[in-house]
Amino acid sequence: MPEIEVDRDDRKAERALQARAVRLLAAREHTTFELRRKLARDCGDDEAAVERVVARLGEANLVSDARFVEEFTRARIERGHGPVRIRADLRGRGVDDELIDGALTFPATFWAQRMSQVRMRKFGKSLPTERTEWGRQARFLAQRGYPADIIYQVLNADFD
Repeated sequence: MPEIEVDRDDRKAERALQARAVRLLAAREHTTFELRRKLARDCGDDEAAVERVVARLGEANLVSDARFVEEFTRARIERGHGPVRIRADLRGRGVDDELIDGALTFPATFWAQRMSQVRMRKFGKSLPTERTEWGRQARFLAQRGYPADIIYQVLNADFD
């Protein structure tokens, strides 16, 4: 099979594209999806060049979706985000569900403990005693990405 000749200008453009990718990765981890999207803006129509650059960076272990997911998940948990929000954020960054499922394999007790800490940091130690306060805290926790069953469990709501 004959090799496709690559124009000297194309090689130069691809090297520039790779340099841009390395600068992006030096600033923070990126998913392959994010990297492709950002590089595509820089190179216009040359999707093949973007794919070659991303593939080379993947082979060199400079871009890794698994590493991104691990780092992203850890950072979001430390910021007080729950599994629903973390999952949505990772999907928005083009991460496969299989990688997401692997990163979020914590038991419900872990999420309940984390959510309890987030709630206490924001609202103090005492649980809500009034319906309106309970709703306010529940909405806050839901926006942070905690599932309803854990919110009910932690807030111990029994408002009839």
